[in-house]
Amino acid sequence: MKQRGRIAIDRMAESDLDGVLKIERISFPAPWSRALFERELHMPFAKACVAREIPPDEIVGYLCFWVVGEEAHILNLAVHPDRQRQGIATHLLRYGVNHCRKKGTREITLEVRRSNYKAISLYRNFQFQPRGIRRRYYSDSREDAVIMGLQLVDPSPAYLG
Repeated sequence: MKQRGRIAIDRMAESDLDGVLKIERISFPAPWSRALFERELHMPFAKACVAREIPPDEIVGYLCFWVVGEEAHILNLAVHPDRQRQGIATHLLRYGVNHCRKKGTREITLEVRRSNYKAISLYRNFQFQPRGIRRRYYSDSREDAVIMGLQLVDPSPAYLG
């Protein structure tokens, strides 16, 4: 069995995009373009990070999300298929949730393909709850998306004043 390096979460940089795009293209039927990832690197409310195995300094996953005011939205999360089921997605999602907590985010939302049971299970492990369905959301397959949300701050009257 091959010895694995440690996983470090780092801010995504332009130099990471070849590795990110490799994972993106084998993970999704309608992958993001390089230009979309580049845009994420330069928007002030966007947060993009990579999971890097050290050694050998190889990108094994990534997460892109937006934090706007008290809300966050997860846009993209993927782990190389050869490295799935090893806790990397959990590590990335924990990083993102903790970042949102530190920023005072009240709620995190996302969409996930209705058929993506592994991803839905991951999100449920973090206490994300189904909030609704976006019918025929995905242009490549016309598949429905499940809207999921995680409440980070209790929306009691004490927080509304």
